[in-house]
Amino acid sequence: MRFLLLTLSLLLCSLVVAKAAPPLSEDDQALNLNYDQFVLAFSQLEPQIIEKLYADNACYVSENQDKGIVEGRENILALYKAFFGKIRAKNAQIDIDFRVVNRQIEDKSATDVGYYLVRFYPAAETEEPVSEFAGKFVMMAKKRPDGKWHLTVDTNNRAEPSFYFSAKPSQNWYFGRQFSPLPPAAKHD
Repeated sequence: MRFLLLTLSLLLCSLVVAKAAPPLSEDDQALNLNYDQFVLAFSQLEPQIIEKLYADNACYVSENQDKGIVEGRENILALYKAFFGKIRAKNAQIDIDFRVVNRQIEDKSATDVGYYLVRFYPAAETEEPVSEFAGKFVMMAKKRPDGKWHLTVDTNNRAEPSFYFSAKPSQNWYFGRQFSPLPPAAKHD
């Protein structure tokens, strides 16, 4: 009798787990991989890592009010090269993380909406604290014949880090490394 109860309990638990975690689709896997590439590019300050993520005719709409829309992969990469160059010149490090809160896929088009968090680690000799800034983003992508997704639109603006930290995981969408909040004494850009 105990064996039967134990078996039924295990079966019920496995059904609950199976229902709670739907399998990751190939499209979700491919889209999530793009975020892993951004994380790697930021941590290594290497824009070439994300070069192939953007379509040739991609558009980047930055948060800066004094900048226009950046069109074309090469121009977008030039922005990343300049940004990473500034970080490298300060002998600093930077990390980024994403939390996708909405994903819509229709045929060969996908739109991700979420929050990002950037952490800046100044050079040790500066004795400056770690700082961070956060924001909201929308990324639109088109599926290529090889199953990979090219970014066609990348846009972001600033938001309080609390939005990033309070975001909840959704289905099988990218949810990053889950940074811990900085202590209150830390500076936010």
